[in-house]
Amino acid sequence: MSVRLVNISKIFPSPDHPRKQVVAVKGVELEVNDGEMVTLLGPSGCGKTTTLRIISGFEIPTTGDVWIEGKKVNDLPPNRRDTSMVFQSYAIFPHLSVAQNIGFGLELKGWKAARIREEVERIMEVMNLRDMYHRRPDQLSGGQQQRVALARAIINKPSVLLFDEPLSNLDAKLREQMRIEIRRIQQTFKITSVYVTHDQAEAMTVSDRIVVMNDGEVMQIGTPFEIYSRPANLFVADFIGKVNLIEGRVTNIKGKAFVVEYKTGHKVIASSTDALTKGQKVLTVVRPESLCLAQPNTSRSLLLLGKVVKMVYLGPTVEYELAVDGLKRTIAAVVANPIEAGFFDIGEEVALDFHPQAAHLIPAEG
Repeated sequence: MSVRLVNISKIFPSPDHPRKQVVAVKGVELEVNDGEMVTLLGPSGCGKTTTLRIISGFEIPTTGDVWIEGKKVNDLPPNRRDTSMVFQSYAIFPHLSVAQNIGFGLELKGWKAARIREEVERIMEVMNLRDMYHRRPDQLSGGQQQRVALARAIINKPSVLLFDEPLSNLDAKLREQMRIEIRRIQQTFKITSVYVTHDQAEAMTVSDRIVVMNDGEVMQIGTPFEIYSRPANLFVADFIGKVNLIEGRVTNIKGKAFVVEYKTGHKVIASSTDALTKGQKVLTVVRPESLCLAQPNTSRSLLLLGKVVKMVYLGPTVEYELAVDGLKRTIAAVVANPIEAGFFDIGEEVALDFHPQAAHLIPAEG
């Protein structure tokens, strides 16, 4: 186990009320395996950055213990923990060349120049920086600067690599490219990594597992598939991507499957990770892309009947918003390849259906 957090909490004095306190992190428990990339994901102020800073040593936990490579490091300063941090601001030296920036840590360790050059050239090859040996940072693009910062962190061969929202300063297209690049590099070097972001797509791309946080607490830990398709609660379901939440009630239980009836009178069989009971109010979590739309008079099974209230054409997909009598919320649906699938006009009635495996049940709140 490379990183282990045991009952980590962090309390700060309130900036507005000196006698009050702000609980930034509450009882976080986390284990990060060797070579694993784990992402802390959540909205601003959820405690993810504070948790990362506690791992790095820039913050001391109010309660709990931090273990790195089997060693308790609560009392060790950042420079004595076997970690390296990749910051969102790159933090590379403007007066040094790319090679000098990358090899700076090895120079501090007292390595000989020939050995430093050999190691720098090796990592620059892997990082696609081979032609930039003598360039200055102001001659690089944002993505190239980020790769330099990443190479400088990796070359020291830390036990744990920490990422503090490293792509937030890049434009959207470059962010997409760099998150794939970061994942490739992390897997190439097999470095245990903890990554912080508020970007859901970024977390889904780079992670082996995702830790969803809110109000300083861990809401769910799971693979990208589990977080997206099997959310543990309403917050996770609503925070990760677009989602439909259809209100219903459990009317029967068949082994591990639950029969749910909606106010429309329609029923569906779906699964849940919760121990639901008969009569319990639940929400059916269904992603927009999992919905199948058809004309009401087709022979396929009919689950719900809705009316199109909004249609947005995006080229490869069409996004629909549908109103269903008896449901409080409208239903969002995404149809791929609309030229082949056909279009539905605003005001048109549409039959909605979805496969039971695409649905997941969570308890309704309140």
